[in-house]
Amino acid sequence: MITKLEQLVEKVKLGGKKTLVAAYANDSHTIGAVSMAIDRGLVNGILVGDEATIKAVCAAEKIDAGKFRIVQETDEAKAAGKAVEIVRNGEADVLMKGLVSTDKYMRAILNKETGLLPPKATLSHVCVLEIPSYHKLLTLSDIAVIPAPDLAQKVTLTNNVISVARLLDIDNPKVAVIAATEQMLPGMQACVDAAIIAKMADRGQIRNALVDGPLAIDVALDKESVEIKKLKSAVAGDADCLVFPSIEAANVFFKAATKLAKAELAGIVVGAKAPCVLTSRGDTALTKLYSIALGSLMVKATSRKV
Repeated sequence: MITKLEQLVEKVKLGGKKTLVAAYANDSHTIGAVSMAIDRGLVNGILVGDEATIKAVCAAEKIDAGKFRIVQETDEAKAAGKAVEIVRNGEADVLMKGLVSTDKYMRAILNKETGLLPPKATLSHVCVLEIPSYHKLLTLSDIAVIPAPDLAQKVTLTNNVISVARLLDIDNPKVAVIAATEQMLPGMQACVDAAIIAKMADRGQIRNALVDGPLAIDVALDKESVEIKKLKSAVAGDADCLVFPSIEAANVFFKAATKLAKAELAGIVVGAKAPCVLTSRGDTALTKLYSIALGSLMVKATSRKV
């Protein structure tokens, strides 16, 4: 079982080098991350952006610009579209967000005619956190794509976190469907949805995981809280995955973990025809490297029929 994000890098090396294209790669963090990924044998790199800016950043960061294929495009929206086109044409396996804003990046992916959205697919963001105070990696969704998931979308989120957790060599991940309480309160929709998803897993409609809910975040992650509340659950206190009831809940947890608990992370959008790395423009090069590794690891599990 992979317990550290650094182990992602080593596992990807065993699967062979992939090709990554970064959309509007005009910033030092993106260029630095792709450079590190190339140096560590994970990917070949294509940078779409302003060539003069990219070469200036490379010079300032003492990075050899010759290690990249650079595709000229000065407009950020057009750069995102061109990067998506490169993936659609089979020239790259993984898409990555550079300095382009998230809305323009997602718009290029979701374009019905030229994007990477399969018919009837639901995209979601999946994040893997390495929190120093927790005993293993945590896979969670959705912090960035679906604002208020309905029951069907929560089922998709659940299946997506299971798929990513299994890539981390967790054969039967423990999934906590989060609500404000572990009590089954019919008047709270998050509790109702969580209970339905847990029962679906019991009946084999969601497979390859142990799923329980509703679970409050304390009993999902803390064994002492489970003991104090005398809760009986195969998931509580030892969750591998968290499915949140809303983007607000997930995003607050994620930012608290990274800013206050010093968590490191990898983040990608799943459900498209290729893995799509989605991190903040302000995230570190190391975060982006780990996200590249996670995206590369997902290539085999992702249909690339375009």
